[in-house]
This record gives sequence, structure tokens and C-alpha cells, in this order.
Amino acid sequence: MRIARRLEAISPSATMGMKVKADELRAQGKDVLSFAVGEPDFPTPANIVAAAKRAMDEGQTKYTAASGLPELKQAICEATRRDLGLDYTPAQVVASNGAKHSLFNIAQTLVQPGDEVIVLSPYWVTYPDQIAFCEGRPVIIETRDEDDFQPDLAQIRAAVTDYTVAIILNSPCNPSGAVYERDVMEGIAEIAIEHDLTIISDEIYKHILFDGRTHLSPAQLGDEVRARTLIVDGVAKSYSMPGWRIGWVLGPEPVVKAMGGLQGQMTSNPNTIAQWATVEALTGPQESVAEMNRQFERRRDFVVEQMAQIDGVTCATPRGAFYAFPNVSAHYDRLVPDAPAGARSDALAMKLLSENLISLVAGSSFGDDDYIRLSFAAGMEQLEEGLRRFTAAFA
Repeated sequence: MRIARRLEAISPSATMGMKVKADELRAQGKDVLSFAVGEPDFPTPANIVAAAKRAMDEGQTKYTAASGLPELKQAICEATRRDLGLDYTPAQVVASNGAKHSLFNIAQTLVQPGDEVIVLSPYWVTYPDQIAFCEGRPVIIETRDEDDFQPDLAQIRAAVTDYTVAIILNSPCNPSGAVYERDVMEGIAEIAIEHDLTIISDEIYKHILFDGRTHLSPAQLGDEVRARTLIVDGVAKSYSMPGWRIGWVLGPEPVVKAMGGLQGQMTSNPNTIAQWATVEALTGPQESVAEMNRQFERRRDFVVEQMAQIDGVTCATPRGAFYAFPNVSAHYDRLVPDAPAGARSDALAMKLLSENLISLVAGSSFGDDDYIRLSFAAGMEQLEEGLRRFTAAFA
């Protein structure tokens, strides 16, 4: 059978690919520790699970509106008002099957053939593929650990052309843990206004912040910025609900309505039971979010401290999310001398998996081959043993 050419733009997910390889080794009896997939190790809070059971017991198992339950949309608006101080109406919300689906809806709705979207590197692996699938072109702007992964506004401004339609932001960032400073956000907002660009703000990690930091959404920078911002969020990370698959977009009503129409012909509504569970997550007790965040910060401190003791490895301190993104390139000539340029982090990731039985994700998947990503969304015992193996690999 012929496969449509547009599928050539889609690469296999690097994070899930490493998980599969780790699972294969485990099936062979190997003691593999996985730090590849970005999902919290905590159970979904009991009140959320109870709400899902209650929904099933009450027969809430039918279709809903394609863009989500009215009760869920209202809960999203109330949570956004509580967390960001911003007022949205249910008509400005579309709920989807996870934040990844929300981002794909945005790409399908906004990006036409030949359009350009600015993406800050290191980036989440899916951004460029979704843009390319829509026959757009991702324009990559590099950031570096010595700058705390803060983007250079002059580079962003220089990258804007007549074909540029949007810029994607992810703060806190997967994989770097960077949190963009206010002056950076304000500068990007200024560029977006000047060139009539949409800001796609992926805020899935907004509750996972360290060192007393608070979240800043570009939509908080004034009405003119908010009118061109699409906020992407969900419950996977902050509420430990990755398998429940609920995400959403907040934005101008005409764009959101178009995404809802697209979703109606693509997936219809997200899982009804998960929608009711999400209502409870957003409107119920929030203590579990704060407790998970405290645990993540404790783990962050341990990982950064251990990384600092490895000669030739540098690691910027993550300000949010639950990833460390160390620069390991100083060891490439010794550990993976035959690996081709642009794929040396891939070779190192496979070496660490096969020889040290730890699963991490190559930096090349995130747009920078000098790095490797380690998720610290794992228990301290597993992290201690994993960092022992990681350190031994570079000794």
C-alpha cells in the first residue's frame, strides 16, 4: 500500500523509543533504570480517582460536546483565574486528548504550507514534527546553558520573515528546565505585536517551579498580547495524570471554535470519565500539587549536586519542570569516538543503556547534540542508583 508523503515529516518519539528499548532489556531480566519518559512517579491523587469512579457509577459514559463538557470548560476557566488572574469564558476553551493533541490542533488550524514557526532550542521533540506535518517550516533559535537557556531577543527578531506566523514558548521548559525571565517574555511579546505573530505558550509545567519562582504567562502581559496568545495546558504533569489524556487550549474564540470543529471530525470528545476526573483535579484540593512540587525540588537539588561532581559534565540548574539537561560533549571523543556528528548523543544514550543499564534521551532529539536529558520524576532510591551508574559511566 502507498503511504502518504506527509507521514515522512513524522519521526518516532525519542522519549517513547527509549522506553521501549528499556522495556525490552527488562524483559530479558536486565535491571534497567528508566529516566527517559516525562511522567511523575506519584499516583494520581485519590480524590481525582474517586471522581472518575463516581462518574462511572453515575453513568457518565456517553459522548460529550467535541470540545469538552461545559463543566470542564468552566473548571478550566476558574483554575486559570485562580492561577493566572485571567478571565476566560467557556467559549474560549477546547479540551483535547492531552496537551500534545492540543498542540497538534493548533498547528493544523494555524499553519499553512510555506508558513514559518519560530521554535526555541532545546525544544520538546514534537514541536518541529507537528509544524512540518502541516507543511510549515520550523525556524530554530538556539539557546545555551551558559545563558541559563534564555533566548536572545535579537536572534528572534532577526529570524522573523514575511512567512513567520507564530512562535512557540515552553516555560518551564522540557528539556532544559529553563524558566524565561520577565524581560525575555516582554521582548517576545513586543516582537509578536510588531510582526502580527501568534504566541503558542505551552504551560504544561507551570505548577512545577523551584526556588520560590512564580509562573508568568505571556497572556498576563496585557490585553494586546493576550489577544494573540494561545495557552496550552493539561493535567498530566502537575496532577500526575499522564494516562488520563486531558489537555486544553485557551485563546481567542474564533480560533478556539475552529479547533473545536477540527476535533469534531478527528477524535470527537476526549474521554468523558477523564473529563469529570479533571474537573475534580482543577476545583478540588490542591495540596497534592504543592507536595509533589516539593519532592521534585528535592530531587532536582540532588541531581544537580551529583552532576557537579562529574569532571567534564556541566549542568545548568533547572528552574522548573522535572528534567536535568547536562552537557556531556566533552566525553564524546573518549566514549563514542566513531559516532557521526549530530548523532553523538544518540550513541552515548545507547551506550549508557546497554552498558550501564540507565535509560536517558539523546539531546539531538531536542535540537542539541551536546546534551542528554535525564528525568528526575523518579523516587530518590532510583535516582541515587541511577546517578551512581551515570557517574561511573564518565569516570
